[in-house]
Amino acid sequence: MPPPRRPGSGAAVEACSATAPDPLIVSSIAETLLVHGRHLILDAGQLAQDEDVLPTLPDQPGIGGAILILPPEPSAQLEALRDRGFPFVVADPRTPTPRDIPAVSAAHFAGARALTAHLARLGHRHIGVPAGPHNWVAGSARLPGHASALADPALVRSAEPTTEFGYRAAGELLDLPRRPTALVGFNDKAAVGALAAAAERGLRVPADLSVTGFDDIDLAQATTPRLTTVRQPLEEMGRMAVSLLARLLERHQLEALHVELTPELVIRDSTGPVPPGAG
Repeated sequence: MPPPRRPGSGAAVEACSATAPDPLIVSSIAETLLVHGRHLILDAGQLAQDEDVLPTLPDQPGIGGAILILPPEPSAQLEALRDRGFPFVVADPRTPTPRDIPAVSAAHFAGARALTAHLARLGHRHIGVPAGPHNWVAGSARLPGHASALADPALVRSAEPTTEFGYRAAGELLDLPRRPTALVGFNDKAAVGALAAAAERGLRVPADLSVTGFDDIDLAQATTPRLTTVRQPLEEMGRMAVSLLARLLERHQLEALHVELTPELVIRDSTGPVPPGAG
């Protein structure tokens, strides 16, 4: 058993991914920490990668626990932190988290299934997926969600989900002899790339092709047409992460170590009925 730790008065938030976390989750964590009478001590950002902050957190004065946002560290480092008796929660993990380490994420499978089911209700049966990396939690969970709602495995392209990737993957799919009637981007950035590829080929969205994203970042409402997407419960994730951390700091037993929060399907202008004669 790890030795008991001092309560501490603050909580560190380590945002240590190569991709910056959404400010919504960070601000939600900071606000909820104040409600619990604790203060945000550290928002390490990219410095967490450059200076290897994670192993030093238990030795930082005044820090009672931490919330790790998208940590790139291998499971062994997370387990070492746990074994030192340091309370922490992983929020929105990018890679799989050990089952005995508390984590909060979106229900990626449910969100992906809802999105593709929306397209199926519009008559789409030939759906392409510019997907994310298979070793990401979201990538491995969303793809089965799409597949369960009719996405064709032969119409999947996987890589780092950037706008450039979305453009290239959509171009490959749209140049097939039988092109998809809809494209489901791994995120909104990939969907923006898909919109550009469609426009380059003279395809109208959604009259000729439906396009969807995921995350509902600001960009989703700045496109023409506005993107149908899935809104991640980022603020709720932040609040839940703080709630779990507070229970750990108070020595309470957690009923569930891995919590998934339901995302929301947001239907806008980029999806429509399957074109006549297609499907």
